[in-house]
This record gives sequence, C-alpha cells and structure tokens, in this order.
Amino acid sequence: MVAAVGAASLDALIDEAVPRQIRLAAPLDVPGPETEAEFLARIRAVGQRNRPGRPFIGLGYYGCFTPSVILRNVFENPGWYTPYTPYQAEVAQGRLEALLTFQTMVGDLTGMPVANASLLDEATAAAEAMALLHRVQARTRPDANRFLVSSGCFPQTIDVVRGRAEPLGLTVEVGDPSAWRLDSGATGRDGVFGLLLQYPGEDGQIVAIDGVIEQAHAAGVLVAVCSDLLALTLLTPPGELGADVVVGNSQRFGVPLGYGGPHAAFFATRTEFARQTPGRIIGLSVDRHGRPAHRMSLQTREQHIRRERATSNICTAQALLANMAGFFAVYHGPDGLRAIAERVHALTRRLADGLRALGLDPTHVCFFDTLSLHMPDAALARFRSDASAAGLYLRYEAETVGISLDETTTEEDVRELLALAAAAVGQPAPDLASAAAVVTPNWPETLIRRSPFLTHPVFHRHRSETQMMRYLKQLERKDIGLDTSMIPLGSCTMKLTAATEMRPVSWPEFSPVHPFTPVEDAAGYQTLFRELEDALCAITGLSAVSLQPNSGAQGEFAGLMVIRAYQRHRQHESTERDVVLIPASAHGTNPASAAMAGMRVVIVACDEQGNVDVDDLRTKAETHADALCALMVTYPSTHGVFEDAITEICDLVHTHGGQVYMDGANMNAQVGVTSAAAIGADVCHINLHKTFAIPHGGGGPGMGPIAVAAHLAPYLPGHPVVPVGGESAIPAIAAAPWGSASILLISHGYMRLLGPGGMTHATQVAILNANYLKARLAPHYDVLFMRANGRVAHEMIFDLRAFKSGGVTELDVAKRLMDYGYHAPTVSFPVPGTMMVEPTESESRDELDRFCEALIAIRREIQSVVDGEADAADNLLKNAPHTAMEATADSWSHPYSRETAVYPLPFVREHKVWPTVGRINDAHGDRNLICSCPPVDAYVED
Repeated sequence: MVAAVGAASLDALIDEAVPRQIRLAAPLDVPGPETEAEFLARIRAVGQRNRPGRPFIGLGYYGCFTPSVILRNVFENPGWYTPYTPYQAEVAQGRLEALLTFQTMVGDLTGMPVANASLLDEATAAAEAMALLHRVQARTRPDANRFLVSSGCFPQTIDVVRGRAEPLGLTVEVGDPSAWRLDSGATGRDGVFGLLLQYPGEDGQIVAIDGVIEQAHAAGVLVAVCSDLLALTLLTPPGELGADVVVGNSQRFGVPLGYGGPHAAFFATRTEFARQTPGRIIGLSVDRHGRPAHRMSLQTREQHIRRERATSNICTAQALLANMAGFFAVYHGPDGLRAIAERVHALTRRLADGLRALGLDPTHVCFFDTLSLHMPDAALARFRSDASAAGLYLRYEAETVGISLDETTTEEDVRELLALAAAAVGQPAPDLASAAAVVTPNWPETLIRRSPFLTHPVFHRHRSETQMMRYLKQLERKDIGLDTSMIPLGSCTMKLTAATEMRPVSWPEFSPVHPFTPVEDAAGYQTLFRELEDALCAITGLSAVSLQPNSGAQGEFAGLMVIRAYQRHRQHESTERDVVLIPASAHGTNPASAAMAGMRVVIVACDEQGNVDVDDLRTKAETHADALCALMVTYPSTHGVFEDAITEICDLVHTHGGQVYMDGANMNAQVGVTSAAAIGADVCHINLHKTFAIPHGGGGPGMGPIAVAAHLAPYLPGHPVVPVGGESAIPAIAAAPWGSASILLISHGYMRLLGPGGMTHATQVAILNANYLKARLAPHYDVLFMRANGRVAHEMIFDLRAFKSGGVTELDVAKRLMDYGYHAPTVSFPVPGTMMVEPTESESRDELDRFCEALIAIRREIQSVVDGEADAADNLLKNAPHTAMEATADSWSHPYSRETAVYPLPFVREHKVWPTVGRINDAHGDRNLICSCPPVDAYVED
C-alpha cells in the first residue's frame, strides 16, 4: 500500500501528510499495550473495587432488569451497536422502525402526539424544552425571559437548565408552583414564557398539575413537565392535563444504570411544535414503488443547513438505548409494564405502612415509588451508618431520608429497610403481611390513568423469547453495520469496536452502579476515570479533563462555556468577549453550539485550497479584537487536510486576546503524531465514539469529554449532587457527574490494548488507508482538497459536481453504492455536490479494494448517463437501490438487466446486501408527517 501511494515508507508518508512543525518529538506517555486476557483480568479487578450495593437513591435513575433477549441480541450485538445514524434510510429500515416504536411508546405514555427519537439525558431534555418554549413564544412575547422551575425538579435538572439559560439571557427562578402567581399582563423582561414541573416530584410527591397548567395557559405561558414512563402506566399522563412538552429518562425500561449512562431521554410535544423539536424525529414516507418506508424527518441535517440558527446543537443522541427501551415495552407489552408499576407501588405502600407503624410518617400521602421522611438526628445517624454497612444507598438531605424503589426491589429489601429503621428508633421491626401483587393507587381519581396505551400490534405480538428474538433479528437484517461492510463516512470515523473493549460494559461490577453512589463506594470507576483522564491529557498535550459531556456537541458547548467563564474572570477586561470566529468549512454543530453559549458567530472564509483564509482571519480578529472570545477550528480540517498555517492561525487569535477551541472530530489523524497542544489549542473536545472506539449505536451513544490547558482547568463543569470540576466550575453540562460513565470502559480498553505504539500506528494506518483510496480513485474522481504535495489526512472529498450537468448527483452515487453492498460516504458535506470518504485504520486492503472497484464501476455507469448511452431517467443510478422484490418481479421494464442492477460485480454475490425498500421520497415524508407507528394495514399492498 505504501508503494501504491508513492511513498518510500509509512514514516515518510506521515512526514509528507503532517506539517513538520507540529509533529510530536516523543512517544505517547501512556500505559500498555496489554493482551486481551491481561486487560480483561485487570479491568475485572478494577471493577471489583466498586460496591454497587442496592441503590434506593432515585433522582431519575432506577434499578431495572434488562431482558436477556435484549441484552444478548441488541446491547451486546454488533449488528445493533455498530451502524451509524440512519441518514441513508434505505439500508437502515430496521433501526428506523425500532426508533419509531420508541417514539410511539413515548407518545402513548405521555399522552402527547409527537415524540423525538431520544435526547442525551433528562436534564438536557429539560433544557431543550426551555429553549423550545422560548422560541415558540418569541413572536407573541418577544421580551419575556423568565422561566419558572419547580423546586420539586431533580437538582441536576435545575443546574443544567440554569447553565443553559444564563448565556441566552434567560432568568431561571426556582420555587413552589403553588405559590406562583402568573400575570397575563406582565410584559417586557418581567414576563414569564414557560414553566417546568416535575410529576411525580423529586421527593416522590404526586400533586395534580392541571390547575397550574390551566393558570399558565390563561396567562399565555407554556408548560413543560418532567415525568417518569413507568409511573405514567398508572398516573394520568401530562398530555391529558394540557402539558406542552413532556420530557424524562427512559432508563428504567431495561437500560442498566452504568454509573450514569448512557440512557435515552425522551422528548414529546404538541404537533404544532414538531418543527421546533430538537434532535431527530423518525417519520414514515414512501419509496419509489409507493411502499411505506421509514426515514428521519424534518431536522435531519439541521445544523449543517441552519448553523447558528439551528433549534439545537444536538447532532445525534442515544439511539441504541432508545431502541432497548422501546424493545422493553415491546417485550412486556402494556399489561407487563403496568404489572411492574403496580408491584413497585405495592412494595412502596408496604414500606410506607411499616414506617408509619414505627412513627416515621412519610411526608406525602400520594406517591408512586418514592418516599420522603424525617428522622431525628440520632436515629438518622444510626440508620445511615447501618444502611451503608449493609450496602443500601439512600438519599439524605439534612434530617430527611429519601427512598426510591424499583423493578429490582424485593420483599426482603423492604423488610431489611424496615428493620434498619426500627433499630434506629429503638423499636422492634413491624410485622406486616406480604405486599399484595396488585394495589390500586390511593390517589385522587383525577390522577389515576384511565386511557389505554401501547395499543399498536407491535406491543402485543412478541411476548415469548422466540418471537422476540426473531423480531429483533428481522429488524437487524434490514441494516448495514460494520458487521456487514466498511462504512466510509467522512468525519465519522467508523472504526472497529473490539469485542474485548465491549465486554466489561455489561459486567455486574460496572453495570448496576447508581451515578450518585458515594464516591468511595465507586472506587473502581474512580480509578478508571483517573487513568482515562491521564491518558487523554497525554494524547492532547493539555492539562486537565472533564469526562462529563455526553456527546461531541455537548463537548463543544462545554468547551465554549469554559472559555467564556475564563474570559469573564480576567480582571483587566472591561468589555464582553462574545465573538467566536468559525471557518466556513466547520461542522454545523460549531456555530449552533456557539449560539447556545450566547456568542456572536463570525464566519471566516476558506481559500481555494479549502484552508482557512489567514488574511480574512487576521482582518476579522483585528476588527473584533476587543470582543474576541475564541476561534473554533477543526484539525485536520473538515476538508481532510493538515493545514500548514495552523500554528500561525492559533498565534494570531492569541495575540488578539482569544482562546483556541479545537474540534476533535478528526483526532483519529492526530493521536501519537501531533496534538491539540502542539498546534496551539487551549481546549478541545474528544469524540470517544470516533477516535477511541465507542460504537455509534445507530445514532448514539457518544461521549465528548473536553481537555483544557492549565489556565482553563478551574472552570471545568461542576455538578450539584457529586462534587466534580474546578474551583470556579461552570454549571453541569449533563445530568450525571461523569456523563455516560459505563462506556468510558470501551475507550479505556482501546488505549490499554493498543498502548502508545499501537495508537500511533493506528493513526499512521488511517492516513495510509485514506491516501491509498486517493491513489486508486483519483484517476476516476477529482479530489477536491489536499496539501501542496498531494497528500490528504485521514479522509478526502471527491468532487461530483461536474456530473450534475449530465443529470447525475452525489445522492445517485450514494444510493447506487447500496447495490454493491456499501453504506454511502458522507454526501453534500462540507461541500454540496461532493462525497467525503474516511476509511479508518480498521479496514483491510481487500475491503478497500472492493470499495474502490465499486466506485470505479459506478464511475463507468455515470459516464454512460453523461454520454447519453444510458437513459437519463431510467438508469442504474436513478433507480438505485434495487430491492429483491423488484429484481424478482414477473415484469422488468428497465433498459438494463436484472443482473447488472443487483450483481454489478462478481464480489457482490458473496457480499450481497438487499435494501428492503427502494429510494425513499423525502419530500413526501416532510409534507405528510407521520412519526408514530402506522396501522398494520398501511403495509398491505393492493
């Protein structure tokens, strides 16, 4: 391969691709390599330092059972965890259908007509709800900036909402909803635009919220409600009470605690707010044959199109975990979910009765699974000590104890809790009869759910493990993942997640740990965090790390907020530094994140070679010198090139008082070769789901920790429940202190298995593979950007715009690749009319050659259309992809053969992928928005 690219050696190729002035002089100072057996033995020993115990902490996180059929066939299955976000819907019908099922589940349980395909966590979802309510109120109440938040909301939710509100100029006021007096006549900045309620409350209390909602609506105020899906099987859904947005966490539907994640938040709203909804909405359209087909609707590529005006910076979310939660509902059905809820409530009622018998009356009469009670100081100290010794974790605040039960709670747990309480108050344990399996809630009639839910047949057909297994496999076989073929998506780094790296994630040493477990009882996780932070500091050359951001976009926001805090704390500054310079080639989340951080975006031009125009940067840095906050720059660039002027660019920004934020999307071309510090960056986020092998999960999870220089370390994100971050910490970015902590095991495993030499070699091979593809394909497709010596970094852009005059577009090529068994590269980004290809280091030469043969064959098909040899409308590209149903139909009207359509090259027979739908009509789907499971007869053909 080195010979094919015309280099003398692999090292010589790297010398040609990477500017000499930013090369690292020494090997990475990180541990490893370890064999797989050594890693598994060591990480098992680390995990045994955790003490998961039995958590009764609640606060949005609850113990649950992951059905084995889902654990084995989804969570631990590369067919589900290796695909990408379903932009190419024709080869993603399985997970699109699964996400539509999740949306249907959420809509049914919340009583709302529209739900999205998940968000990052409940606190983030609440912040997104606040932003949505403010946007939709902007036309009628443009100056209203007050957002009232119930004191019954979870503390992490309140902190994240506050952190998101402040840079937008919004005021968050926390209080008791019963004391709120909403004045419909309030105008200007005194006006209230929205409320946030918790139902049930943080302390377990259930109160009717319809009165507050009615009062709010009468005053022109909109209402968001944080809720619990399991509770809503028994509790009147917020949608029926008039809520405008309902959010929460679906974790307790079969997703392990994992010390904080990953979990899928849900977001449901009114139909009229669908186009303002953050994240992704899965909808139904039709393919070119008129058959139903699933697709991502509405804001599919919103950040790339609307940039700083996007509704959110969320690019992807928690698809894998949303699918697991949806499958949990499919497997249990409405009756099974209600039975779980009734059992949890019955045990909670029994615990409450026992506590009353001890003179410890719960604070509230109406509750679902959580009790709050007061204990005298001496009794509380004894109770807390005994509970901790027994491995029982509860919630303590002053003289108040909070106890949350869940699906895993047993009668023995209740007896033990009562025995501990009895010992604490010096009484014998109460002798109570066993809890009834079914207990009708003793709530007011208006709070008891009477409406049906999960009525679609999908929630009734798969109750046996045999049926469920076949259902999951049927969906899986509709999709392309890395278990099928290479996924050459540029800027996405679709590399292997080694099975050994995945194994510890579901181990009992790590999986059941509650995120608010006392830190000393999560010593294994704390060791993991320290080792991972040290490695990331060594790799980036920076001084400190926050592991909290649970996506790349959240890492962007966190990094910018840290810079903003630093700039505000500089004593000699008198003017607000709020200008962010962003190159025109940047990923769309960059300007979206900057807007969320309350900053003004100024776009910097790129030159004809795709590099940052240094003269334009200099002009804009000088123009905005007094207000310059930061530069956001991706390196190597989004155009797939190591820019030679990068150190000059960073120095120029520093000269004018700004900080340099490096987007770590392309770090797979950096590790061991160069670093963020080497180019002059002050902060960077790290996409662990790209460079460090966390799988993409079909659209999440991800992790986006940030690394910062020493002067920014004091501002790293804090958390209201578990102390983390710097001494001048910005508010929490995510609901959990260390984000999606359990999947950090994957990146830790990647680093330890490869070690310093292996990670550096992986970078070198990633660059080699990209240049190999360039060498093979450049005679057939123009490469848009490269260094002056012709080298690219780890990815490249092929320019297809010249074919448009012949009627062929990049989308045609993307769909035709499916007939050859491949997922398309990234299309139309960062340049419209192009394809961006990133092979990663994981692919063999055989696979790279097959991919090249496919693109070369497609180039001949393009030429046939351009030359007029093939029909302009009825050709292989315009009709792609071709389905098995079409290829085996009695009639065939196309001017090319069936074999050419579906077996265009000999290797395709061995590696054939059959798309289950033809090309999808995107415009039809946006005009006819259907975002819950359609009735079965919609799939019946005439």
